[in-house]
Amino acid sequence: MDAIMKARELGKAIQGDARFKAYFAAKEKNDTDEGLQNLIGEFNLQRENLSMEISKPDEEKNQEKIDRLNTKMRETYAEIMSNENMKEYSRAKGEVDLLVNQVNQIIAMCCEGDDPDTCQPKDCGSGGCSGCKGCG
Repeated sequence: MDAIMKARELGKAIQGDARFKAYFAAKEKNDTDEGLQNLIGEFNLQRENLSMEISKPDEEKNQEKIDRLNTKMRETYAEIMSNENMKEYSRAKGEVDLLVNQVNQIIAMCCEGDDPDTCQPKDCGSGGCSGCKGCG
């Protein structure tokens, strides 16, 4: 069987994984949470307004407006991130990202000649990636 066919099998295995299913369910909840979607829309508009104000020539910039927009944007972001559906989505996405990073590491190690049956991905569950060369 060729590598492309095996990659498709791997894709099916990832989609069948409980972590992926939890992520997909959390994503669906986020997408249908009208209040959350409104907050995300507000945040994007605030970010756009802030960007427009910051990109004005220095003589036209209004620092008070920039500070106000920045504060409001941070408040909206905090509200988004405190939403229970967003919390679950973030947690589930982190789990899927970890899974995909581990799969990618194994593939990269195999492409370097490591034994596919014994090579071990680095544990990325510890958080920070500074100094890590595993995920590339």
